[in-house]
Amino acid sequence: MISNTCRTAIKAVIYLCSKFETGENAGIKEVAEFINANEHTVGKVLQTLVRQNIINSLKGPTGGFYISKEQRKQPIINIVEAIDGKQIFKSCGLGLSQCSSKHPCPIHNDYKAARDLIEKLFKEKNVLNLCEPVSNGLAYLMG
Repeated sequence: MISNTCRTAIKAVIYLCSKFETGENAGIKEVAEFINANEHTVGKVLQTLVRQNIINSLKGPTGGFYISKEQRKQPIINIVEAIDGKQIFKSCGLGLSQCSSKHPCPIHNDYKAARDLIEKLFKEKNVLNLCEPVSNGLAYLMG
């Protein structure tokens, strides 16, 4: 449902959140290595997230990317919408342009239920909710 780029963005934000307590900033290469993602993709994603005020960046020798205390409380849906757009939770599961409740595709009702459940999850879970299990070693970002 969400794109690979969006998955990369979520993992990158979780990684930055895990560095919050130490106050360290992270560079593109560091983030890419930790989440096992393409450095070029991570760079583009991080810049998009900065423009959308989901994370912050500093230039210079001590620069890099970081997340603020308030940004850690934002729902995951902010990241999804910044990368994949708001239409992701409205689109057809088969990619049809004319799918609707009046003219449904063969999987419309089932897909809508699953899509609505995932949207609810992304609205209810915030960055910190996903960061804590990673920081405690109960969950992982590499795969």
